Amino acid sequence: MFSGLVSTVGTVRGLRRQGSGAALDVECALGGEPLGIGESVAVSGACLTVARVVPRGFAADVSPETLARTTLGRTAPGARVNLERAMRLSDRLGGHLVLGHVDATVRVLAVRPAGDFTVVRLALPPAQAKEVAEKGSVAVDGVSLTVAALGADWFEVAAIPVTLSATTLGERRRGDEVNLETDVLAKYVRRVVGGGGAGLEALWAGFNDAAD
Repeated sequence: MFSGLVSTVGTVRGLRRQGSGAALDVECALGGEPLGIGESVAVSGACLTVARVVPRGFAADVSPETLARTTLGRTAPGARVNLERAMRLSDRLGGHLVLGHVDATVRVLAVRPAGDFTVVRLALPPAQAKEVAEKGSVAVDGVSLTVAALGADWFEVAAIPVTLSATTLGERRRGDEVNLETDVLAKYVRRVVGGGGAGLEALWAGFNDAAD
């Protein structure tokens, strides 16, 4: 499990196809204790297991599911990726609970400055639309962000300068593809109420009744 607070940005050394999967080599300088085989690292939002530790980096196996659901299968050598080591139970949760299970890849629709911030508009697939709420949390390429605005088929996030400089989000341009993970709590609520709609309204009404 992760928090969506990127530790550092690494560089892809190579992606080698192995049967239906692949092996990803990443050059990085992650802080803290040395990486260990079997450790989980979020690579641009996708949870991968360290298969081999090498000088100044690591290698991880990428499953067919991850290749199909994320941008990693189209990553070229030299590409920069956001990296985060798995949380400890004693860590502060500065972002939100991120599983590293990417739901979909989405397109950047627009990027515009807003004072010291940058507003990024992203496409919202129908399958994930009921799991995204205004002022709720999403992970974009592994970065924990707050939904600032929401439409029927899009949502916007406002990135602060430190996020733009410390992650690959500042490099994103219109037409780029990024990894999206919706809030795990929204997934469970949607499952419980049967997909939203009247069920969500009834659930909210129940909360209000309990508070009165």
